[in-house]
Amino acid sequence: METQRTERQSRYPQKKFFHRKKFCRFCSDSNIKIDYKNTAILNNFVTERGKIMPRRITGNCASHQRELAVAIKRSRIIAIMPFVTGDGK
Repeated sequence: METQRTERQSRYPQKKFFHRKKFCRFCSDSNIKIDYKNTAILNNFVTERGKIMPRRITGNCASHQRELAVAIKRSRIIAIMPFVTGDGK
């Protein structure tokens, strides 16, 4: 089994993936402010199911990710944003 794997690897060379460096949107553009009332910005960092996207996917720095999470939670508490999106089930 092991020899079969090495033969297969030698026939098909591994493709190299290019990973673009993610950057913090809020550090690069100081005009964008994180505010719990601004749902247009906050919705970019929430999945379609209503979960907060992790930092490794969004590319935010740690301090802005924490600030973003607090703003999303605040807007959920005062019913500006939904906690989850219902699909009728």
